[in-house]
Amino acid sequence: MKDAAGSVIYVGKAKRLKNRLTNYFGGGKITNAKVAAMVSHVADYEYTVVSSETEALLLENNFIKRYQPKYNILLRDDKGYPYICITLNEEYPQVIKSFRIDEKARAAGARYYGPYMNSDLIRVLRTIEELFPLKRCRKVFPRDIGKERPCLNYHIGKCMAPCSGDVTSEQYKEMVERIVMFFEGKYDGIEEALKKGMEEAAENMDYERAAVMRDRIAALKNIRAEKNVFLKVDRDVDAVGMYSDAGETCIRKLELRRGAVTGSSTFFVSGSDDDKGEILEQFLISYYEQAPLIPGTVLVPFEPENKEILEEALSEIGGHKVTLFVAQRGELCDLEKLALSNAREMMVRRILRGGAANSDPKAPLRIIERYLGLTEGSVARIESYDISNLGNDDICSGMVVFTDGKPDKNSYRLFKLKEVTTQDDFASMREVLSRRFAHNEQDGFALPDLILIDGGKGQLSAARAAVADIPVCAGIPMAGMVKNDRHKTSALLTEDGHLIPLEGKDLEDEKVAVLRFLTAVQDEVHRFSITYQRRLASKRNIHYKLENIPGIGPAKRRKLLSFFGTIKKISEASVEELSEAPGISDKDAEAIRDYFAREED
Repeated sequence: MKDAAGSVIYVGKAKRLKNRLTNYFGGGKITNAKVAAMVSHVADYEYTVVSSETEALLLENNFIKRYQPKYNILLRDDKGYPYICITLNEEYPQVIKSFRIDEKARAAGARYYGPYMNSDLIRVLRTIEELFPLKRCRKVFPRDIGKERPCLNYHIGKCMAPCSGDVTSEQYKEMVERIVMFFEGKYDGIEEALKKGMEEAAENMDYERAAVMRDRIAALKNIRAEKNVFLKVDRDVDAVGMYSDAGETCIRKLELRRGAVTGSSTFFVSGSDDDKGEILEQFLISYYEQAPLIPGTVLVPFEPENKEILEEALSEIGGHKVTLFVAQRGELCDLEKLALSNAREMMVRRILRGGAANSDPKAPLRIIERYLGLTEGSVARIESYDISNLGNDDICSGMVVFTDGKPDKNSYRLFKLKEVTTQDDFASMREVLSRRFAHNEQDGFALPDLILIDGGKGQLSAARAAVADIPVCAGIPMAGMVKNDRHKTSALLTEDGHLIPLEGKDLEDEKVAVLRFLTAVQDEVHRFSITYQRRLASKRNIHYKLENIPGIGPAKRRKLLSFFGTIKKISEASVEELSEAPGISDKDAEAIRDYFAREED
């Protein structure tokens, strides 16, 4: 959160950004005086998307340290996050919690992993206890070897019991090396060792030990199925993401330091996809010329034309070798995709609010009025429609409303086509408009001051013809939003056929404002419509997949999905597992299993 001067006054994290912002700015009463004081000073905000809650916490922590925001000091203590340390520098290594990295210990061989949230650290340590027979007592080795008998953990297979004197430091270190493999994601080696131990125990008829190994293999498989939330890239990397729309390009730079995203920066420049090579080169030189640190690797979305020259210049500025790298696979590729996602998010936000934080959202409306020959101040409510379908299935439409230049989401509406059953955009638009204008203000449908149609002359003419017999529509102006061959907004089309171009490198400011607004409308109506179409398709697929099975109707379909969660899990379940679902008989379970078995064949 930033104040009017652009200073950061609060840093926070949110799983659902909309909910967090609604709490602050939704119009409800804020009872906490400190929070109310903070909100009263917020003039703008910026956000960074990361891939997990853990990364969000680490980034939040880093930003708090960097900016020292006034209201974080009031509302929240600045805290660090702990690491897991494996003391390979000791004869009998330990796995312990550490709040800081001891560089001397690390130089001597100790390994550090993290940092983690405290709850995550506890979960990881418990997982290690499940997988490895690590000592849990406070005994110090080799000092305490042979002083006491092994404890219960040894007898239930949860500790190697180096205290007994029967385990050498080399044997114990070999087990600890598997813990290192676990942190480095080398699960195959661990599983092989566990399977070998289980087989040896079974051959020796030591079935208790074999059962312990079996349980560890199962625990390891569960862990492998979970998503890894930490990047394993143990070096400093910057990732540059670029996204162009509405005559501008957003550049979003993410900083990866020791496996965690620790910072981000956002820049907007004039120019489209056609200028991206020039934009990237200018950014790399102008930004890193003043940057406090240039990492050894800078991820870029594509290889610049003057790559070698740029690398030489950046290496000279940074005082070390700098490589511009286009990642094709692996975690660096994931990081670059994350930077692109952030650039797209920032661009969408900028378009929807009509430019920078202090932009006037009504300004494009005044320009559009002039272009269309309308009375100044006559346009407040704008409606736009988009038809979406999958061939002849799931034909639907979304209606979005912009009031005073901003999205009015409470007024959005969805239409599932009833009369049109085959793909025909013109017929679909006629049905949608006739159904929409059958409603009035009492139904929550205020009349628009302008209708924007997604398309050119044909679509605009069809829309006008569709409402020709509706008296209330006679005085409502319409205009077409024309896209270029790259599916980007490029022109505004008036009803008398006049095309107003809105693309080009040297576009005047007023046309940039209109382009940004029309792009916001087109992107929003497309997003709203296609989301609904996908939802309809998903329901249809679920219906087809399950209700085609003899004996399975809507009620049993709902029970199956509630019990298993997904179609995939139902398809993989055994007859016995299917029978455990409420309302599913043995006969139903066999029919379901037979259906999916035939599908697999």
